[in-house]
Amino acid sequence: MSRSGIASILALIALAFVPFMMGDFFINLSSQVLCYALFAVSLNLLVGYGGMTSLGHAAYFGIAAYGVTWLHTVAGWDQLTSAIGAVAVATLSAAFFGVLALRASGLSFLMITLALGQIVWGMAYRWVGLTQGDNGMRFPVRPEPFGISINSATSFYYFSLIVFAVSVYFIWRVVNSPFGASLRGARDQPRRMRMLGHDVWMIRWAAFVMSGFWAAIAGLLFVYYQKFVSPYAVSLQQSAEVLLMTILGGATTLTGPMVGAVIVTLVKNLASTYVERWNALLGLIFVLSVVFMPTGLVPGFQKLLSRKKKPSAPAEEAPPPAHGHGHAATPASEHAS
Repeated sequence: MSRSGIASILALIALAFVPFMMGDFFINLSSQVLCYALFAVSLNLLVGYGGMTSLGHAAYFGIAAYGVTWLHTVAGWDQLTSAIGAVAVATLSAAFFGVLALRASGLSFLMITLALGQIVWGMAYRWVGLTQGDNGMRFPVRPEPFGISINSATSFYYFSLIVFAVSVYFIWRVVNSPFGASLRGARDQPRRMRMLGHDVWMIRWAAFVMSGFWAAIAGLLFVYYQKFVSPYAVSLQQSAEVLLMTILGGATTLTGPMVGAVIVTLVKNLASTYVERWNALLGLIFVLSVVFMPTGLVPGFQKLLSRKKKPSAPAEEAPPPAHGHGHAATPASEHAS
């Protein structure tokens, strides 16, 4: 087994012991971290591996949260069917939005995703008959998978951990598959990929859809945790925060967005109780990261560790003096006759 695989197993074991070391408040906070970590990892498929920066990723997160709430409370569907239906609607929305957004690239792509996200936010805020507007919608009760209640802080944490671990495993498989290699190729050398016969647009669109699917799974965790959903779930601030998580931790790695999610969530929920301008603190952390570790925290620390492990190069020895033929200097006295 590789070192990364062993490290992942050890990290999962450590996470499994969190409820034994913390109270309910920190267990609930850990559940929130897992939700946003999955959200950030889903965005990383676009930003880190696809080179497509999106400012509307909260749309699929929020569509799933609103969808499962509406289907269960208004349409009367059961928990499982409403969850499947909500994820399906969010994924189809990502497929449609991907067709629109991928008509452009770079800054234009960013602006299109921003506009699409704002459309979804406007519907959530203004369509009172469907979403109850700014009042939001309440989710009555958490589901009971296999008849097991997840109403307590500990049981919901383990439920979130299982969903998170399974989701990240499948994302890891995608990233390390031939499709993942094609996605990175489309990011770095799109012209060469087209010359080799690859459909770059289709590769990017498939990544866009998968990213929306995993964001929808995170949206389900969010509404199960909060038991409430409001227009904030699809707001620009939500999209900006998850993008900050991804870039802060390191968009070129799978673990980077997780680290970013931990930092941002802790600053929002802990530092905000002591610091009134917690947004300024978060901005300062981001600025320091960009200045000293421009590729993100995880890649930055990996570089530092690799430098420390490298042995120092031996000092170069002075070249031996030239003998016989060559360009050795000849004393002037030898030329005197």
